[in-house]
Amino acid sequence: MSSTGELRHTALDALHRSLGATMTDFAGWDMPLRYGSERDEHLAVRTRAGLFDLSHMGEITVTGPQAAALLDYALVGNIGGVKPGRARYTMICRADGGILDDLIVYRLGESEYMVVANASNAQVVLDALTERAAGFDAEVRDDRDAYALIAVQGPESPGILKSLTDADLDGLKYYAGLPGTVAGVPALIARTGYTGEDGFELFVKPEHAVELWQALTKAGEDAGLVPCGLSCRDTLRLEAGMPLYGHELTTSLTPFDAGLGRVVKFEKEGDFVGRQALEEAAARAEQNPPRVLVGLVAEGRRVPRAGYAVVSGGEVIGEVTSGAPSPTLGKPIAMAYVDAAHAAPGTSGVGVDIRGSHEPYEVVALPFYKRQK
Repeated sequence: MSSTGELRHTALDALHRSLGATMTDFAGWDMPLRYGSERDEHLAVRTRAGLFDLSHMGEITVTGPQAAALLDYALVGNIGGVKPGRARYTMICRADGGILDDLIVYRLGESEYMVVANASNAQVVLDALTERAAGFDAEVRDDRDAYALIAVQGPESPGILKSLTDADLDGLKYYAGLPGTVAGVPALIARTGYTGEDGFELFVKPEHAVELWQALTKAGEDAGLVPCGLSCRDTLRLEAGMPLYGHELTTSLTPFDAGLGRVVKFEKEGDFVGRQALEEAAARAEQNPPRVLVGLVAEGRRVPRAGYAVVSGGEVIGEVTSGAPSPTLGKPIAMAYVDAAHAAPGTSGVGVDIRGSHEPYEVVALPFYKRQK
């Protein structure tokens, strides 16, 4: 939201409207929800390719001699160990261990990093990094207006992008990024995404966004590329078992409560914000397993939604965090935190309370969908 209370617009706003997109308020941004059928958009990404505007994401640049030391102190991951050109999934936590946001950090150079925060938390992350930078020889810079972000995702995405760049895409590993040009536009080309498919995220200057989108659209015509909105982005990440902040991740959960304790690197040197609380959370999780994030697949047709109770034998044993119809499975699915005793795949007698009716669900391991390599 801008300081005047108006929705913010990406550099591609007029283009989305020209394509007939249904727009929605997402974290203070006016974003495309869908262009046509969200099911068709979803299946295009699974089988061909989809094009997304992700310019609402929050880019924060950290530079200086102690940039790595600052990020190692401010975040739970071992960021100093990330090699230039690589990226890492990590989290920023409060002193009490609660998750403020999950992040991707790109190491752009010896002493330059880009932190990418969720749109809803970008200001919170910026404020926290700025506050935690005190005493470090490093600068934290708000670069949210310096970038547009376009993603091309799906099995056809490497071929589409190869036709527009001479960058070494074959040598670009998952969770790596390299500078290059795409359709003549300077870009940071990252092999990252939030769909469960192979794909790329392209960070460019906002003034180049329309030109790049149009070039990708033209290059992807024969491959079945379609523009995709936030609605199918959500069903794609849900099938891939990827957490969404505000649903699977919140300030009331530590990474250990969320089953993501692996992102916390106690072995790194020095203190970091939340270390003591997280050590205690790790010990608690060992002694008394917290609720476990599981997949639920409906036996019927009713769709579970966030906040619905998960039940067994008349008792509440958990809560749905995300739910939607799955275009790939052809059934409603959900992610839910459930008591450890009911978390094993195949556990019988589990249901979801949907408006007073206990609908039967099968407990399955996450993710629901895994692409063939």
